[in-house]
Amino acid sequence: MKTVNHWIGGRAVDGTSGNWGPVTDPATGAVTTQVALASEAEVDAAVASAKAAYTTWGTSSLSTRTTVLFRYRALLDAHRDEIAALITAEHGKVHSDALGEVARGLEIVELACGITTQLKGELSTQVSSRVDVSSIRQSIGVVAGITPFNFPAMVPMWMFPLAIACGNTFVLKPSEKDPSAANLLAELATEAGLPDGVLNVLHGDKVAVEGLLSHPDVAAVSFVGSTPIARHIHATATAHGKRVQALGGAKNHMLVLPDADLDAAADAAVSAAYGSAGERCMAISAVVAVGSVADELVAKIRERAEKITIGPGNDPSSEMGPLITRAHRDKVASYVTGAAAQGAEVVLDGTGFTVEGHEDGHWIGLSLLDRVSTDSDAYKDEIFGPVLCVLRVDTYEEGVALMNASPFGNGTAIFTRDGGAARRFQLEVEAGMVGVNVPIPVPVGYHSFGGWKDSLFGDHHIYGNDGVHFYTRGKVVTTRWPDPADAPAGVDLGFPSNH
Repeated sequence: MKTVNHWIGGRAVDGTSGNWGPVTDPATGAVTTQVALASEAEVDAAVASAKAAYTTWGTSSLSTRTTVLFRYRALLDAHRDEIAALITAEHGKVHSDALGEVARGLEIVELACGITTQLKGELSTQVSSRVDVSSIRQSIGVVAGITPFNFPAMVPMWMFPLAIACGNTFVLKPSEKDPSAANLLAELATEAGLPDGVLNVLHGDKVAVEGLLSHPDVAAVSFVGSTPIARHIHATATAHGKRVQALGGAKNHMLVLPDADLDAAADAAVSAAYGSAGERCMAISAVVAVGSVADELVAKIRERAEKITIGPGNDPSSEMGPLITRAHRDKVASYVTGAAAQGAEVVLDGTGFTVEGHEDGHWIGLSLLDRVSTDSDAYKDEIFGPVLCVLRVDTYEEGVALMNASPFGNGTAIFTRDGGAARRFQLEVEAGMVGVNVPIPVPVGYHSFGGWKDSLFGDHHIYGNDGVHFYTRGKVVTTRWPDPADAPAGVDLGFPSNH
């Protein structure tokens, strides 16, 4: 059986806690790998490695850092198929989805390669006689990143490239459900010339997480995961004096107005709801149909959903893979089986789906629920699976009010041909990311990613300008120099005397 150990100080380090976690192939249900789960002593070792490396990396030149990052970007590009294969083997998503994940992570590496312009300071001269004021940004020290199972390569790359480009060192605690991609990312960073200890990978469970949140040498924590855990991460780490960006869960809505192109809206709903088996925080999980379009829209979504091919992620014909674990598959299925009792019409029920020859895999088919109530569990909870809810409203105002009443505010979308309606929507909807005829409005790397309300805890979004500001702290320097003409007697600097 394959073993995944920690990566500390630029090399693989065997786990010593005696605790191991199982990693399964979601397509078969078989345990293929064991991953080391860190002890408190191993947390200390990873942080100590990062702290030691910071003494030199934190004062390294920008050209030194960017040279390494450019080499790293080239290595990631050359190994993107290998990274994607690891994601498919442990997460289950189809290879094309996994390649897309790597590509989105590479965007942030490219942003980090250009960090020189992001770290430029400001200068004001002559604010008073012979007084100048400048502002600069400096690194903060050891940063920890705690990342989820659904994007085992992309989300880590949303964090550590920017952090290390800014001069910090990093301890990454990836999900123990699909840990291998994180190790490969670290190995390639070492191959690119990143000094030992600048990027460390610590595998583990709650022991590792709590150790990082309370460790006195960790200056900041980045997190992506569910809302209850994000709230805990934020409360615990800030109580220990750390800065925190904790991105939580979502219930992303798509408002479809009566004038919308329904074919485009149906295509978007299917790809956004069921892509990556719905295991993404930016998935559209609730379509809000306005007025008379609901019946036709639901029919078009069903028609498209029934054509999706589900199978192992390494099968080129598969368009959707299995869910990450059997327990998660069963939880997702429970929302579908309980929907009718809570007033919904089950248009598509994917709970009985299986794949011939892979019967023990974590399979579930696409489910479509119509006439869903805002009081139902399927609407209130983040399902994190291929289940799409359709809610019906009479007016635009009713639809926006429904969406704004949600405790989540991650991403949202509107489908319409009316520019005025779209403009009102983008100003009135309470969410951090808005799409206009775009179902998954994930910002490009040079804009920041983050939600509102219970989808984000902390003041900074991730990557983009917010990411740079999170991984640095500002300093303002006020300077007064005497005029060289006023040099003491006997010191000749070649300037005429003022006296």
